[in-house]
Amino acid sequence: MLPVFRKEINGFFSSPVAYVIMVVFLTAVGLMLWVFPDTSLLDYGYADLGGFFSITPYVMLFLIPAITMRSIAEEVRAGTIEWLLTKPLMRWQLVLAKFMANWLVVVLLLLPTLLYYYSVYQLGNPPGNLDSASVFGSYVGLLLLGGVFVAVGLFASSVNDNQVVAFVVGVFLCFLLYMGISSVAGLEFWGTLSYPLTWIALDEQYQALGRGLIDSRNVIYLLSVITVFLFLTEWRMTALTR
Repeated sequence: MLPVFRKEINGFFSSPVAYVIMVVFLTAVGLMLWVFPDTSLLDYGYADLGGFFSITPYVMLFLIPAITMRSIAEEVRAGTIEWLLTKPLMRWQLVLAKFMANWLVVVLLLLPTLLYYYSVYQLGNPPGNLDSASVFGSYVGLLLLGGVFVAVGLFASSVNDNQVVAFVVGVFLCFLLYMGISSVAGLEFWGTLSYPLTWIALDEQYQALGRGLIDSRNVIYLLSVITVFLFLTEWRMTALTR
């Protein structure tokens, strides 16, 4: 697994696209947090990172499929997927290695945003007047949500050997899981079914973690979604190599 993990990391950071993605992410989030008047933290009048945690999932929804779109699609297009599978490595190990590598990239993307926490912490009156428990829960939610988006992106990358198609499918599925389910659940005709539909929506799970209380049910659910999409990716890879 480790060679595949290293190969994936090296392949990502050897491409200029990696640095473009990182710059776009940090610039987009930074502008929305500190510059744009409708979302600027400086206009709130109190120390709060709610805007950051509300905005970031939507940015990740587009950027993570851009990170994962080449992971399997490029291997299939270049014909190296068969070479990888000749290694003493099971398919699930290959999928897991790619998942962990891409998830690490997401973690590295989020690490610089801790500066936002420090800045807002210091800007509080008095300094430190910030709900750190909520911030911690929201970061846990972001990491798990990022993991879900990575797993979805890997599955999308296994659907077609065209990276653009993989990106579009990945964005669509991430959007559907994050916002689509809760939007559909809001329709009146669901009646009593609206609550369970709302609960399985990713935005509901993410917001629940952001309240500062880490509920094992939310964590287990998000990890289960990751597992399902990794299983689907392994299934697709099996189909690709037949």
